[in-house]
Amino acid sequence: MPGSLPAYQPGQPDFSILRLGHIEYLVTDLERSRDFYVDVIGLFETERDADHVYLRAIEDREHHSVVLTRDKAPGIGHFSFRVSCEEDLNRLAHRFESLGLPIRWMQPGEERGQGRALRVQDPFGFPVEYYSQMEPAPWLLQQYHLHRHGCPTRLDHLNVLMPDAQAGFDWYTRELGFYCAEYTAARAPDDRVWASWLYRKSTVHDIAVMTGRGPSVHHAGFSLMEPMGVIRACDALGSAGYANNIERGPARHGISNALFVYVRDPDGNRFELYTGDYLTIDRDQPPMRWELDDLRRQSLWGAPPPRRWFEESMTVHDIRGGRMQPLADPAIHAIPSYVE
Repeated sequence: MPGSLPAYQPGQPDFSILRLGHIEYLVTDLERSRDFYVDVIGLFETERDADHVYLRAIEDREHHSVVLTRDKAPGIGHFSFRVSCEEDLNRLAHRFESLGLPIRWMQPGEERGQGRALRVQDPFGFPVEYYSQMEPAPWLLQQYHLHRHGCPTRLDHLNVLMPDAQAGFDWYTRELGFYCAEYTAARAPDDRVWASWLYRKSTVHDIAVMTGRGPSVHHAGFSLMEPMGVIRACDALGSAGYANNIERGPARHGISNALFVYVRDPDGNRFELYTGDYLTIDRDQPPMRWELDDLRRQSLWGAPPPRRWFEESMTVHDIRGGRMQPLADPAIHAIPSYVE
């Protein structure tokens, strides 16, 4: 079983990140992708233009939590965090500029429904956006007659890969003020963080930082209302001809305790449908440690992940020119846990 370490002290920056905001998936066929995410998965379209479709889930009160963008190849355009106020954006810009990081100001409406926003290429190469204001959208939580299939409630978290996950842990906790719910480390004498589940809202994570070829995004996770939502989502995928897009699960994670299924969209972009994790309201609670060789961290029960779940991830854009960021190999390697 996992152990724990004494409580650590995250940084106390002069800005406040509230939660994960939205993610931009790059897709090659915009209409096909829109139909997949809306008609099969159960997200809702808020607005569209020639090259974008803006989607939200039933708990969302903002314009969007997913952007589908037409592009030549799949991947991730950017992901975002919401901050508490406009002044936080200025504080973040000052901090990033002092570190020599590339930034770009996004003007109101440049991304539909969103106010002024700040994009940065973070120290690891990820295109990250920060915003404080977005147009409201009708709340669909109690519009039960509109709910379909798995019916995602919100964009819950993001899982990213980078060559040095210890450096990623330090950046998010010390520089950005994230808390840690759980982490994986190799046994002594190395004892470096191999992966960490970090949060600002009071759930297990807004972002998980893992060791791997990066910068890349492994998946975005959407929360569901209850466990049968996972089964209904799989039924919808199967009956719509997307059974082979179910990549892993249903199963239950050791880390986070969540019941899950991983899905690939028509372009191969990956997301997770996820329910049953726990609250992290007591922020002085020490994070839970899992040993790297304890495979229950990945699956408390369920079939082992396929090899591609470990080896494939989504590339990310450069904020300045739209080029895909080159990948670097990890500094340490995980113990293989797929079936050959």
